[in-house]
Amino acid sequence: MKIYTLLLAIIIQLPLISNAQQKEYPLTAEQALKQEKIKTQFDYVLKKSGNYQDYKVIKKGWFQKLKKNTIDSLQTLESKLQATNQQITSQQTTISKLETNLSQTNENLVNVTQEKDNLNFLGMAMTKKSYKTLMWSIISGLLLLLIFFIFKFKNSNAITVQAKKSLAETEIEFEEHRRRALEREQKVMRKLQDEINKQRKASTKK
Repeated sequence: MKIYTLLLAIIIQLPLISNAQQKEYPLTAEQALKQEKIKTQFDYVLKKSGNYQDYKVIKKGWFQKLKKNTIDSLQTLESKLQATNQQITSQQTTISKLETNLSQTNENLVNVTQEKDNLNFLGMAMTKKSYKTLMWSIISGLLLLLIFFIFKFKNSNAITVQAKKSLAETEIEFEEHRRRALEREQKVMRKLQDEINKQRKASTKK
């Protein structure tokens, strides 16, 4: 009597268990094994499989389908991983090229800055500051030389004017001296002539 009661209770509970399982997994086995997530498929197969002691009895078809889906998912993940690795490699190559270009650009910028700040004067490389200092030194030196030559010129000109004045005075004195000498010479000549005339007259009287 108890066995019949137990069987009757099981028969009554079967629809309830079936409804509960349908609520938990509303999909069929074919639909569940088409899900994108492998975890959902494993959960479905694990729940729907029969029990035998400590083991789960899985339908061969479900197992084959789950295996295929798992392998496909792994292959898809592997392909995505390879694509990602290739993309990473490509990005690393691009980054390396960009770093090289950036380094070259920085080097060129440093060279341009140095060329901008430096000048080549008489085959010597010097900064603009040094070049300005040198140019102002040259200009200052030339100005000092110009002032020196102007001073020397004025001094020489003054000496020349004084020399010309002294020469003119000397020429005047010389002309005066020559004139006086000529007058003295003429006086002497006249006296000499007078003496000669006297001597002639004296000789004639005798």
